[in-house]
Amino acid sequence: MSMTDDGAPRAPGNAMMRGFMCRCPKCGKGRMFKAYLKVADTCPICSEALYHHRADDAPPYVTIMVVGHIVVPLLVLVEEAFRPAVWLHLAIFLPLTFLLSVLLLPPIKGALVGLQWALRMHGFDPRSPEHEPFPPDASPKAP
Repeated sequence: MSMTDDGAPRAPGNAMMRGFMCRCPKCGKGRMFKAYLKVADTCPICSEALYHHRADDAPPYVTIMVVGHIVVPLLVLVEEAFRPAVWLHLAIFLPLTFLLSVLLLPPIKGALVGLQWALRMHGFDPRSPEHEPFPPDASPKAP
């Protein structure tokens, strides 16, 4: 987080939408991830610190819930309308479930990190006792 944070309110919906687009929750321009699910330490555009996030297990749980609410009704609809063989259900819904999970996990994690940023959770507030001035794997450079 920038040291000039004035404590002004942050819009959670805006931050979550930016995070869902895998962008920095502050500026909406910098990439949030440096790898598939690895959040960058800072935004490459506005230098906002992002290493404070503690998404942990929430993104997979939310992804399972979202994918389940898409796949299960489709599966029931296909079953009731066409009564296909079990192998056809497996051929359709196993890949669909896998692809939806893989594609939705980063945006959902981004939205949750955006929500944490907007609510100043887990050290995103420089006045918080959880705030770490440097990423955990970095230390200040000696002059």
